[in-house]
Amino acid sequence: MSNNQAAIGYLPDEKPPVWKLLLYALQQVIVMFPATVTVAIITGFHISTTIFASGFATLCFLFVTRGKIPLYYGSSFSYVAAIGALMASDALSHLTQNDRISIAQFGIIMSGLVSVAAGLIVKAFGHKTIEKILPASITGPIAMVIGLTLAGTALSDANSIVIQKNATGNVLAVSEELVPFATNMAWIVALVTLLSTILLSVFLKGVLGQLPILFGPVIGCLTAFIIKLATGVDLFQLLPEGASTSGFFALPTFTLPKPSILAVAAIMPIAIATIPESTAHVYQLDIYVNDLAKKKNSNKEYNIAEKLWLNLIGDGIGDMVAGFVGGPAGTNYGENISVMAITRVFSVPVLMVAAVIAMVIACFTPLINAIYSIPASVIGGLEIYLFGAIAAQGIAIMVEKKVDLFSAKNISIIATIMIIGLGGQYAFGGNIPFFGVNVPSVAGAAIFGILLNLVFTIGEKLFTKKSD
Repeated sequence: MSNNQAAIGYLPDEKPPVWKLLLYALQQVIVMFPATVTVAIITGFHISTTIFASGFATLCFLFVTRGKIPLYYGSSFSYVAAIGALMASDALSHLTQNDRISIAQFGIIMSGLVSVAAGLIVKAFGHKTIEKILPASITGPIAMVIGLTLAGTALSDANSIVIQKNATGNVLAVSEELVPFATNMAWIVALVTLLSTILLSVFLKGVLGQLPILFGPVIGCLTAFIIKLATGVDLFQLLPEGASTSGFFALPTFTLPKPSILAVAAIMPIAIATIPESTAHVYQLDIYVNDLAKKKNSNKEYNIAEKLWLNLIGDGIGDMVAGFVGGPAGTNYGENISVMAITRVFSVPVLMVAAVIAMVIACFTPLINAIYSIPASVIGGLEIYLFGAIAAQGIAIMVEKKVDLFSAKNISIIATIMIIGLGGQYAFGGNIPFFGVNVPSVAGAAIFGILLNLVFTIGEKLFTKKSD
């Protein structure tokens, strides 16, 4: 490979030199960490186990997909409401935390069967069939909704400050003068992180140009450290409850699943919601990888979209593996795809090393605690870029697939998906109350779009027959 080629990026079957590989892999870990840990905290799962499960499930996904699809598996927010409600339900209130996790694990494992079944259906009838059900006019807006519904999270993290507690756990009083100043300092750190990441990704070339997601947060952390020394405002995060605070090496807490119809009923149906999201990710990858292949004058064809069935099966296996060791259900991460799109590093070996790093971090207390302490404002600054990139990739899908934006049919599908998805997030916090059921906004938007497209398809056939 020439130096010019190396400066452009790495395709899925290409392996960077070891030192580059480790740096690229570390970027992938950094971007998956906040969301994965947050899911664990919200659902009540063990944090170190969740991180370990993320890495282990990623390795299994890459093995099942034979290294053809460069995706990273992480805990999904789509399952948060269902798993959290189950863990906090009266039916399980008398059980220990590990017993409740064990019951939830069974539902998570069974949810993996839904994705596996979907993959087998796509394999039997061809990926063109799924494209009729999930055309670019649906997957594009879904990708946009996924990114845009996280906009509030990004800005909230960007101006987040640490509320210190004393030894008894009581919140210490903060003077009125200090809070606005600390918030302003958080904004400075977020903006430094955001702008440094953007400028590095745009102006740096070669290897350095492929590491903005690593360098940006480092610069942000240095800024937070300088602010701490100069003003006394400490933006570095406290360890959350459940994080290990003693010892150097500690294995995650592994639990075994316990059969439960309640868990199956609560968690298994949510898997349907992740299928459109996972499909959108595959189409995103297909566009970016083949674009890079053209720029590198590669003779190889990376027909990732045609491997959608394999991706769905791998996603299901990931759920089953994560659930078996005691992690929440998940899916492939849009944040990690954003990093690949920005850095042009789609190397599967990089993702394999990232998965191993995540598993190592889960076992070594100093490493996991160091990442915990990264200021939320640094994460927020990074999220503004990454979540926006996810939304931009949705536009890229529609442009690449030549979606007619002047078609009344396409406009109606895109419009309703966007408003249901975004409206559900900002009006109801992500779960739309509908006939006594809380429907995740992204899932509700996807389902409505699919049904609307189906109505149009049937209607077009009926009108065609009548006209004949």
